[in-house]
Parts: sequence; C-alpha cells; structure tokens
Amino acid sequence: MIEIEQLTKVFEHTTAVDAVSMQVEAGEIVAIVGTSGSGKTTLLRMINRLIEPTAGSVRIDGEDTRAEPPYKLRRRIGYVIQNYGLFPHRTVAENIATVPLLLGWDKTRIASKTDELLTRFDLDPGQFRERLPYELSGGQQQRVGVARALAADPKLLLMDEPFGALDPIIRRRAQADLLAVQKQSKTTIILVTHDMEEAMALGNRIAVMDQGKLVQYATPREIITHPATPFVAELTGPSERPFRLLTLETVGRSVEPGEAPGQPIDIGTSLHDAYAEILWSGRAAMPVSDNGAIVGRITRAALAAKAAGPQ
Repeated sequence: MIEIEQLTKVFEHTTAVDAVSMQVEAGEIVAIVGTSGSGKTTLLRMINRLIEPTAGSVRIDGEDTRAEPPYKLRRRIGYVIQNYGLFPHRTVAENIATVPLLLGWDKTRIASKTDELLTRFDLDPGQFRERLPYELSGGQQQRVGVARALAADPKLLLMDEPFGALDPIIRRRAQADLLAVQKQSKTTIILVTHDMEEAMALGNRIAVMDQGKLVQYATPREIITHPATPFVAELTGPSERPFRLLTLETVGRSVEPGEAPGQPIDIGTSLHDAYAEILWSGRAAMPVSDNGAIVGRITRAALAAKAAGPQ
C-alpha cells in the first residue's frame, strides 16, 4: 500500500502541490489526471523523491520513503517517462539490465529476465536484444521502456505520460499491453496523464488534480456520474459521459439469449466499441462470441439504455 499524507511542494512563492492525501492499494492502477500545471507530475516525482517535498510524507508498505537514500529507494520503484528515457548507445538488452546490474544480479539471471520481458511485450529476443533504440519504432521503444522499469520486479511502477508520444492506434495497443502485464505481475501502478479517456481506460481509481489540490479521488464510474466539482465535470466532458460509461463495461455483462445475423463481436469487447460497431453496421442486434462459440446476442436498445446512465 502507498500512503500519501498531506504532501506539499512549494517552489519559491508557488504551491505546486497543496496538502494532498491519498492511499493506493497494492495491485491497483491509479491515474492522476489534470490540466498542465495542476501538480500531477510534481506529485508523482515526490513519491520516488526525484523532487523532495516541502512537507508531508509518503509511506510504502508502512515505511517512510525518507528512511533510506533516494538512490536506493528508486532502485525498487520502476519509473517510465513520456519519451522512454532509453540510453541511446546501449542495446535493448543493456537498457533493460540497468537496475538489475546495480542490484548485483548475475549475468544468467539478467539474461533470463531480459528475454522473459521481451517475450512478454511481443519483442522476439533474438531479433531485438542487440538493437539500439534508434532502430526501434516509437511503440517498440515504449515497450522497452516499460520492460526496463519492470526488470527488477518492483512492487511499484510510476509512469509519467508514458503514451503521450504515440499515435492513437499504437497508444491503444500500448495501453492493452500494460493492462495485460499488470494483470499478470500485480504491480501497483501510479500513472500521470492529461487524457481523461486514458485515465478511464486504465485506472481502477482516478485522482483529479486542480491548481495543486486533489479535488476528487474515486472510481471512474463515480467520477463520471458524480463529479465533485465543476472542474471535474468539465474534464469528463458532459457530452462524452454516455460514451465514457460504455468504456467501463464489456459485452459479457450485457449478453442476452437469442440470435442475430452478421459478424459476431467478442465477449470481451467494451460496450463503447460494441455500440460503435452496431451503429456503424446499422443492425438492431449482434451475435456475441466467446472463444469462437456464439453465446447470445447484444442489442442496440440495451446499449442505448446503458449509455443513458443511472436514472
């Protein structure tokens, strides 16, 4: 568990982070969202002491982060930034090995972990191990950056706008990769983003920052349906709320008995994507499949009712 208590940072006469308190449960993904200058990146960097707080404290599993030198703290916290931060003259394998080497791992263990992570991120070790960063696409560099952050099996991973430089299609794939890896590793993730859609897609809970203050900390559904302030309501986009609600559930929860014509949609598809498909194809209903077998259907009327939200 991560416990942040009254965390504050003052730069000269400007309070960048103002007495923020929040708890992050083990294995949870928390997205910190807000406009530029809201204090979200400063808050993130105080967790691993890249920025020293003016006041307040951070505890990881009950231990105050000030109890050890910053460099030791950072070795057990993964950190990913927007432009990946890869060392340009080191190979992919050497980049991933950065923290394990500092921790004194032997070569065999490092090589095994490197290949495991490359495989997990769909990067064939034989093809990518010896490549340099400039030989990789943006999406591949991003995956290597996350792999490097996970190399020493940290319990906590901090991510600062990790997908901001990716185009929308690659960005969605990168988000899916992160969710799949997190589900397997159970790593606690705190992620900064300016994109509310990304926060909704990734976060178990969302922390909304405004002018240095934490103005709401809640589940995506609560953020959408019960915004705490006009600023939060504006961030969620009143006209987008019906569609954001649909991103929070998959087709599996709305399957009903019956048949429908046409190409089926997978049971794990978000209701948002299902609604887009059913509107695009002009159908009143679509068959739903699970591992190739038809398990029922989903209707346009049911999706429209879901989009309407709580009555």
